[in-house]
Amino acid sequence: MKSVGEILLKKGKQIWSVTPETTVYTALQLMSEKEIGAVLVMQNGKIEGIMSERDYARKIILFGRHSKDTPVKEIMSSKVLYVNTSLSTEECMALMINKRIRHLPVLEDDKLVGIISIGDVVKAVIDEKEFVIDLLVHYITGTPV
Repeated sequence: MKSVGEILLKKGKQIWSVTPETTVYTALQLMSEKEIGAVLVMQNGKIEGIMSERDYARKIILFGRHSKDTPVKEIMSSKVLYVNTSLSTEECMALMINKRIRHLPVLEDDKLVGIISIGDVVKAVIDEKEFVIDLLVHYITGTPV
């Protein structure tokens, strides 16, 4: 069973963030440039929230607001759940499904070390299952691994 730490080793630990005063438009530009679905909102090294594409769609577009003059702090999700590197992929998936979230910051000893998405978790689970299936096929057919 893979852990969050193993996901980060493969994916990398790059963290993209904006400040609460950053405009939504600037945050969206960063998200587009980096091909990410959410960005952490940080102030003085502390996580203040997270802004996702979903926040934009539901809190800017649907209310007729303008992304170029709305600060991220007005639409970000301020309740942020965290995980640590020892949590398993299955535990992460259960948390993400139950809490209906797509991104989780990763802390190690109270220090931010990365962020994972539901896509990262699903990929890790699928890779793990494919490995087990491959081993079983080799066992059943008697072919070397």
